[in-house]
Amino acid sequence: MPTLGAIADDFTGATDLATMLVARGFRTVVAVGPDALGRADPALADANAVVVALKSRTAPAEEAVALSVRSLTDALLDALGARRTVVVPSFPATGRTVYRGRLFVHDDLLDESPMRRHPLTPMRDARVERLLAPQTGRPVARIGLETVRDGADAVRAALDEPERADALTVVDAVDDRDLAVIAAATEDFPLVTGAAGLAVGLRGPHPGAARTAPASRSGDPAVVLAGSASAATRAQVAHALDRLPARRLDLAALRADFTGALADLTGFARESWAADPGRPPLLYAVADPDDVEKVTPEGAEPASELVERALAACARTLVGAGARRLLVAGGETSGAVVSALGARTLAVGAPIAPGVTWARAEVASPDGGGAVDLALKSGNFGSTDIFTTAWEQLA
Repeated sequence: MPTLGAIADDFTGATDLATMLVARGFRTVVAVGPDALGRADPALADANAVVVALKSRTAPAEEAVALSVRSLTDALLDALGARRTVVVPSFPATGRTVYRGRLFVHDDLLDESPMRRHPLTPMRDARVERLLAPQTGRPVARIGLETVRDGADAVRAALDEPERADALTVVDAVDDRDLAVIAAATEDFPLVTGAAGLAVGLRGPHPGAARTAPASRSGDPAVVLAGSASAATRAQVAHALDRLPARRLDLAALRADFTGALADLTGFARESWAADPGRPPLLYAVADPDDVEKVTPEGAEPASELVERALAACARTLVGAGARRLLVAGGETSGAVVSALGARTLAVGAPIAPGVTWARAEVASPDGGGAVDLALKSGNFGSTDIFTTAWEQLA
């Protein structure tokens, strides 16, 4: 029975956290939206931790809050009757750290990193307190690294000070030791918020034995679907173009004849499987910054929505054609793919990279379904060779 619950604002964030929990001994399931919690599912019954994956990062505020409240797994301070919590965006394993209240991406401040130009959620301020203040009616406070380095008792004493009684408190952390201190200081908090790095200090009941077994076998048809335009994903696409059969989405063709363009993309994938089953085809949106559509043609569907819809449709068709291993790049694309496949839960398996894991899902498609292995990768995560090496973890 689950004893730990979490809510993520996109699908890659959900699997990111789930990966950390599995590594710490929690049998973890990602529930696809709050409706999945009300269904009888053996995966949920056997889990120690459940992460609810929402698609709320880019949703209007009222919709995002409503989804979180419906999830009711440590959802909101008000729902829990709690007064305070911490905000810890640090995840050092993926290059995210907070120092003096400023969020860094590797060596760059957030607003000087590639995230500044994110097409959906551009980040133009690195100070976490300033980012939070317009989004809450509660006070926003901060605890610096010097307090964290004094240990869990010092952090807890700072959190117990009257000015933080009703606050969202941003806590500095630059390495895993800091995260472990914060976890110890907040172990009795009903709600903590932040990145997956917060799980560093947790310990589950199944150390070394929490992973779900793969659904697929070596040689089963596989595909890479890359909808992200992030710098990391572009580098991964560029690396794969020399090693995998690949086809870029043609936005004009999709707008002119979506069904025909989709048939061309999925036909290419099936031909690639027939020619060399060991080389998964890559269907991608962006390899170079110039591939990003700067202006949407008048009356046309925006490129980001078109890409999501096209790759989701490709996933559904290709699973029907036999695909049993799918690696998806991009948070919004991942959400669209999981929804198109009708997956309700993802049982977390082998890790691929910090923040990226394989997960087993029961899915549906027009021509068939069953269990498949899915890897949902945030656009900014993963090594440059992830599209060619991720499959090794399923062996």
